[in-house]
Amino acid sequence: MELKRARWILLIGLVGLGLVAGVRARAETVPTVAFTCDFPASDPAHYGISVSSDGHASYVSDGKLTRDSQPDDQPYSSDFTLSSATTSHIFDLAQKANYFAGELDSKKKGIAVTGEKTLSYKDSQRSSSATYNYSLAPPVQELTALFQSLSVTLEFGRRLEYEYHYQKLALDDELKSLEDLANRNDAREVKIIAPTLQKILNDPSVMNTIRARAQRLLALDAAGNK
Repeated sequence: MELKRARWILLIGLVGLGLVAGVRARAETVPTVAFTCDFPASDPAHYGISVSSDGHASYVSDGKLTRDSQPDDQPYSSDFTLSSATTSHIFDLAQKANYFAGELDSKKKGIAVTGEKTLSYKDSQRSSSATYNYSLAPPVQELTALFQSLSVTLEFGRRLEYEYHYQKLALDDELKSLEDLANRNDAREVKIIAPTLQKILNDPSVMNTIRARAQRLLALDAAGNK
């Protein structure tokens, strides 16, 4: 178990350095912000997201494929593109946080443990990172929430793709949960998983109520949900 955890920490660290496939070739010239989280009590227990200033991004996690399954020994990974608005916001927040070149962690007693998080920034002239459990800095708080919500969207997309092929009846509960989170802005950039939602919507073998949920999620994203 400790060996597996150490391997995941190393893999997530590579995300923070911008070495995941999809940003590797651009890392030397394109500014990159990365976020990693190591929280064994949650699902996923380990994940990381790396975003380049051109909007290209990569994700890796050990999230469960189904709610009752064990985490996969092989990491799940995905390359995707963020909207220009979200990408710009991420880099604006990184600038406001001084590109994470300093202490981010609050030393205040009594703060709940919510996982070891690391924010990293890299461009042709600067490379910095900081690790924290909880930060009092508003830009860091906002970045943390944003990256966490992106992870939520991507994990839903992964499960929806699996259920579409193997457990169509499970799609209704999954899409209902995603719709609730998206309406609260706790699942952002639904367009990342739009191909899966469109596939569900277009399939006449899927129940109409399920297809209607997929349609509402696609409409929500088109209306500007980030």
